[in-house]
Amino acid sequence: MTDIYNSPEGARTVAERYRELLDAWPVPAEHLHVPTREGDTFVVASGPPDGPPLVLLHGSGSNALMWVPDVASWSEHFRVYAVDIIGEPGLSAPARPPLPSGAYPLWFGDVLDALGVARASVVAVSLGGWLALDFATRHPERVERLTLLTPTGVAKAKVAGLLGAVLLKPFGGWGKRKSMEVLLGPEVRKQQGSVEFVELLARHYRYRREPVPVIDDAALRGATMPILAVLGGRDAFIDTPRTAERLSRLVPSATVRVLPGIGHLLPAQTAPILEFLRAGR
Repeated sequence: MTDIYNSPEGARTVAERYRELLDAWPVPAEHLHVPTREGDTFVVASGPPDGPPLVLLHGSGSNALMWVPDVASWSEHFRVYAVDIIGEPGLSAPARPPLPSGAYPLWFGDVLDALGVARASVVAVSLGGWLALDFATRHPERVERLTLLTPTGVAKAKVAGLLGAVLLKPFGGWGKRKSMEVLLGPEVRKQQGSVEFVELLARHYRYRREPVPVIDDAALRGATMPILAVLGGRDAFIDTPRTAERLSRLVPSATVRVLPGIGHLLPAQTAPILEFLRAGR
């Protein structure tokens, strides 16, 4: 794991803390390690084994912990699989193939196959949103419903917010917290536990620096399943107006909601996502 961390000791520190935090998963869960062409992938499985499958994909610099506020509600109705994306600070393989290589949809297909899931609903955030949408455009038959929360890759990323956060980093603890607020928005103030883990990652983890490829018009038209996209009106990462415009124009099955004054980190969407996922059942 050391290639995505600054040192072997840093990798162990992050993994140990992650395992400790996983102990507080709010519902009974299984910890699975499934084989893929990129190495083993870690999955936290919750909910009734015979329930309809729901797969969760976190954002960059994160892991399955981001779903802790949602999983208890969703696990009442679905078999929920919270997947650690490869090359991120979870317990999956440290493989980090180039984003435009086509490796990620192949990897995600391997994960579904290893879980025995032929078709699933997917909820995905940021980088996970790009991955899920890219997969859905290639394999629409495998995605029943798709929820995209502040997805990257629908429009070219913004730069200003990122630069602002970098400029604040030299200013100690205050600067780090302020930079996270610049990047993620005011919701970060409500998630102190998440802030502490992000600060741990900042010391040890090597974040991705590669631009996320923009999915082209023809590919987006291939996403034919019902889609719910929720965007922050003041997102420092993504171009919200352009993302909303492209999804609305190219994907007739998409419902796009923009939350005014909200950044990249959205307030809880547990209930509206559950309503969308259960529609038509």
